Amino acid sequence: MSKQKVVVAMSGGVDSSVAAALLKEQGYDVTGMMMRLWSEPGKEESNRCCTPDAMAQARRVAGILDIPFYVVDAKDVFHETVVQYFLDGYARGETPNPCLICNRQIRWTFLLNHALALGAEYMATGHYVRRVAEDGEKPRLFRAVDHAKDQSYVLHVLGQDKLQYALFPVGDYPKPEIRAIAEKFGLPTASRKDSQDLCFLAGEDYRNFLQRNAAEMLKPGDIVMQDGRVVGQHNGLANYTIGQRKGLGASSPMPLYVMTKQAANNTLVVGTQEELGFTELTARDVNWISGSVPQEEPFRALVKIRYTAKEIEALVTPLPQNQIRVEFDAPARDVTAGQAAVIYRGEEMLGGGIIT
Repeated sequence: MSKQKVVVAMSGGVDSSVAAALLKEQGYDVTGMMMRLWSEPGKEESNRCCTPDAMAQARRVAGILDIPFYVVDAKDVFHETVVQYFLDGYARGETPNPCLICNRQIRWTFLLNHALALGAEYMATGHYVRRVAEDGEKPRLFRAVDHAKDQSYVLHVLGQDKLQYALFPVGDYPKPEIRAIAEKFGLPTASRKDSQDLCFLAGEDYRNFLQRNAAEMLKPGDIVMQDGRVVGQHNGLANYTIGQRKGLGASSPMPLYVMTKQAANNTLVVGTQEELGFTELTARDVNWISGSVPQEEPFRALVKIRYTAKEIEALVTPLPQNQIRVEFDAPARDVTAGQAAVIYRGEEMLGGGIIT
């Protein structure tokens, strides 16, 4: 009987390396595949997803595991899709999360199509999330065993058409165990540090990237209170984040925080700590993991509004045109347009959308 063929999206890090090792141990016919992504000219050595060093590490791992290894050129599609999404989001006064569009369009469309063209039945990544598929049932997504490493938030974009091909081997293990497994297999990535920043920023502040690539959106404008009173001048909306307190350049006897960014009139709205926080939000482009709305009427759920945020108790109301309204039990700080509102019922992730 022939083995099931799986392509593992490799990054040169420990998680995808162990994903490949575990699948090979489980009897799959494994192939490693890595994408060459766009970097700013002159910064190719710093793009954490595909530096020459990361590519060499991934190739070494493939050699140790005795699996084929391919590199796919994704530079142009990555720039057109992910980098442009990042720039467009800031131009709208949002704080975009490019990892969402990268997972939807690059990893789970562009790379998946390459995997399927190779004859693969599955594609696996090193994401910390659990895919559960009972016999004859649709695949469902659950938070990783290691909550501190859980990456379900950025995978709320996946639909059934992608999940039927998806495997996430590391989601069932705590991170220290993943490193121990890497050592057991003799993989050079066992002690490699985790990377946190956006890959194409090459480890630097996003503001510097915007200054070089979209300086026109860093126009000065008014800083105003909720009542419209001008209290200072900002140096470009993209330089500020919701909830920010320091470095605002606003004159006030009390601490002020960024409340909203109004791109239409290039205005930064600030307020006091008491005014900070939203009791509700609306999100667009909602994706339900199951392929349909869990229920038509409002339902209770846990909602996560940032990758690193804690889940918040809320009432979720499905709206027409793939939207939802989320009403929090208590005011939520740092609700930010452009980030995702992701919905959980216990450990299961139901879906999510982009906060408007």
